[in-house]
Amino acid sequence: MKRILHCTTTALALILSMAATAQDTLDREVAVDRVEVVGRRPMKEIGVQRTAFDSVVLKEHIALSMADVLTYNSSIYVKSYGRATLSTVAFRGTSPSHTQVLWNGMRINSPMLGMTDFSMIPSHFVDEASLLHGTSSVSETGGGLGGAVKLATRPTDREGFHLNYVQGIGSFQTFDEYLHLAYGSERWQLSTRLSYASSPNEYTYLNRDKKENIYDENHNIIAQYHPTERNRNGAYKDFHALQEASYRTRGGDRLSLTAWYTGSDRELPMTTTSYAEEERMENRQREETLRALMGWERITSASKWHAKAGYIHTWSAYDRRVQLHEETNGKVEEGLPDGTLEHTRNRIHSLFGQAGMEQVISNRWLISAEVTAYNHWVRSRGKEVITENGSERLGYEEQCAEVTASTTLRWRATDWLGTGITLREELYDRAFSPLIPALFIDGEVVRNGGLVVKGSLSRNHHFPTLNDRYFQPGGNPDLRPEQGWSYDLGIAFRLGERKRLSAKGSLSWFESRIDDWIMWYPKAMGYYSPANVKRVHSYGIEAESTFAYRPTNDFTMELHATYAWTPSLNEGEPFSSADRSVGKQLPYVPEHSASAALHLDYRAWELAYKWSMYSERYTLSSNGATITGTLEGYALSNLSLSRTIALRWADLSIKGAVNNLFDKEYQAVLSRPMPGINYEIFIGITPRWGKKSSK
Repeated sequence: MKRILHCTTTALALILSMAATAQDTLDREVAVDRVEVVGRRPMKEIGVQRTAFDSVVLKEHIALSMADVLTYNSSIYVKSYGRATLSTVAFRGTSPSHTQVLWNGMRINSPMLGMTDFSMIPSHFVDEASLLHGTSSVSETGGGLGGAVKLATRPTDREGFHLNYVQGIGSFQTFDEYLHLAYGSERWQLSTRLSYASSPNEYTYLNRDKKENIYDENHNIIAQYHPTERNRNGAYKDFHALQEASYRTRGGDRLSLTAWYTGSDRELPMTTTSYAEEERMENRQREETLRALMGWERITSASKWHAKAGYIHTWSAYDRRVQLHEETNGKVEEGLPDGTLEHTRNRIHSLFGQAGMEQVISNRWLISAEVTAYNHWVRSRGKEVITENGSERLGYEEQCAEVTASTTLRWRATDWLGTGITLREELYDRAFSPLIPALFIDGEVVRNGGLVVKGSLSRNHHFPTLNDRYFQPGGNPDLRPEQGWSYDLGIAFRLGERKRLSAKGSLSWFESRIDDWIMWYPKAMGYYSPANVKRVHSYGIEAESTFAYRPTNDFTMELHATYAWTPSLNEGEPFSSADRSVGKQLPYVPEHSASAALHLDYRAWELAYKWSMYSERYTLSSNGATITGTLEGYALSNLSLSRTIALRWADLSIKGAVNNLFDKEYQAVLSRPMPGINYEIFIGITPRWGKKSSK
């Protein structure tokens, strides 16, 4: 209650301040038209299929995670288990473990699971974000059969002290807070970011997986209906802290230190098919993660050298309990079984090292090389009620090392034609991968980037995760690495960049054939185990476009849209006569996905409409036409309105957002409830301290 009162008082004070200074603001506000810089395409981008996100998209509001940013600004599939729960992403019909995630050059995929939870990455903690589609990821990292996501933080390069605070209040008693403190001088840049989010997360939904009976006076069933239920046991508390420091030497070198701490305590909501009493259930996941990175960088007119060292520590706990006893007069009844169903503790230590260089040989040649190493120590311990041979399953403890060496040579043969080749070799746990080559080519059909044709071809290789090999029960230490070939071909265009009406976009065809694809199948003993599927054939189309219209200096309209058509088929051999998965779409891979974002800016006002769509997804590898075998497709809409007020002493902002605007009923994952229409309001203040660096 005190917190709600404090937030309400702050909001009223800011609104009154806005009203009192509205005329002063109108007198001093100056609309600045967008400034665009057009230059020659860098050689590093030859043949690369890259999607870069605007900084405005990343900083739309503090409640956004990177899962939200990707959902409404790209066509890749974001699989979410619910609000503030596990969210993974997948490119081009692949699985989440085939998406490599780099943070300031260090891979942050879990060595146990192979994937990354994007709901645990606040978008306000990211300054630069981009997607590398398919083959394009080979130039940065291995193992990205679908692609890679690059995230980075950058020094602000501002002088003096700076502060930004934002308070968010939303439906379901949701509170979000964000604080950014920064200091800059000629040589030092210091930054501290803090974020905290909490909510009991008790939204209501119509449960179509249950039916309640209506009886007459004779206790005969005369009708049925679907009950309205609460999202039970779904509370969460997430805390993030990001500390950055960088120093520029007199010789031009930059030294940096970055540390990111995450502390999360989340309940996992009960499914729509659960009839258990929430008071008797506990299903909780806790996590503490520290990512630390030191870096050195030297940039000259013709070269770039860098070295990095990092460390990641993750402790996670998962507890699932049910209360099987009753308390009588304050005493627990004796003789009843333990209510612990699962009790898992995981601890991961990862060391990281990297050294690399880029050298411009001439205005037509660029060579780069990089060596990267990881060493992981994983300890997984668990207790379960189910036992084998009378003993509890205790998990596993493993250590593995990875070393990768790569070199890339790019050649601009003429002013309009460029080619590149990357060679990558990987060592994983004493096993070498085959040589991983990637070939890139592009040509300007219309000069100055007006129309560019791009193509790439690569081999790729993905080793099984530690859970694939050692998880108990079900791990398969005999799994073979996944490997195959991929290619894509596309065009990119830009029109009217310096005019009132401008457009840019891309259209690509892609195809990949991956042998020894790993999938988890149910076993007769009642658990799942991974196996190598013979081959998966994935192909399709990706399209992206942006249109901007600026009729006056005060008004801007921008529309960004994406679309993907992604058949991803199992073309392996059946495991048995009952196997119906061959020739079918892989589970939880939508064939169609799309997104659109419309922004209207008028002076200090902004109206934003965002839309996202996924087609139906199958929950079974056989694509079975059962009630639970198919999830209906869905489209979601969000709407927000914001106002910025520039005062003499501070910049104030207020934003209101409506999520799931049309109150759509949907399930992203089978039996996982999702919220209907909900609301948020954000109030921010940025004191006018410091000034932009002249560097």
